[in-house]
Amino acid sequence: MTAAAMVAEFDDVAEWTAEAVELLGDRYAIPAACRGSANPAALAWLAEACELAPGTTLLDVGAGAGGPAAWAAERFGVRPVLLERMPAACRAAARLFGLPVVTADAARIPLRTGSADAAWCLGVLCTVQDKAALLGEIHRVLAPGASLGLLVTVAHGPVLGAVPDGNHFPTQPELAGLLDGAGFDLVEQIERPGYAPLAWSRSAAEVAALVAARHREERAYALAAHQGERFSRLLASGRLSMQLVHAVARPRAARPPRRTRDLSE
Repeated sequence: MTAAAMVAEFDDVAEWTAEAVELLGDRYAIPAACRGSANPAALAWLAEACELAPGTTLLDVGAGAGGPAAWAAERFGVRPVLLERMPAACRAAARLFGLPVVTADAARIPLRTGSADAAWCLGVLCTVQDKAALLGEIHRVLAPGASLGLLVTVAHGPVLGAVPDGNHFPTQPELAGLLDGAGFDLVEQIERPGYAPLAWSRSAAEVAALVAARHREERAYALAAHQGERFSRLLASGRLSMQLVHAVARPRAARPPRRTRDLSE
């Protein structure tokens, strides 16, 4: 069962964000729909690392309201496919950007094996318990040698106390082991750049302010805000850091030949 705070954070807020953008104007859409984790510097690093190009089929796993995928389509000409389990977030992405959205659990991606040229999974890995299943499914749908871009929150030792509901932060050794076990080679990793242009930050802040003005008294808003406060405190304490990762899918292991019985035995 999904924690109520996570539904508030990733579903209710996504719907409210789409409503606020429609009131303020289209130029607010991408910064607002990248809220929390993604910024232009981080997205540019991932896009260049993954060698995105016009016509690339980019699967965005846990796409939220669709901001990063829309940014990649606008800047690099990719053909994004969004996968998101939260229904209101799917509706928000469709309303804001008109992108193809699949409502599904990332542990069972409804796409053909080897059908994606590249994949993103931004701010999602720490919100699932079975990380191996998630990464294994992404590996399945990627073509051999295709790139995976991750934005992942990494724990520096045990994280105790006020952990946001529904979050399970891997350590760096755990992350490396999960990638290797799922069939990925970790190519490079950096700490997420923290800066964003003033215009980007201002647009996101204006949307957030309008959402607060319209929904501050609702329980879902309080739950989402509390999640954000918990996360910010852990980041500020140095117990967590946000990392950008570029990994490449190794070829899938061939099935062993089926053993046939020798009838002469």
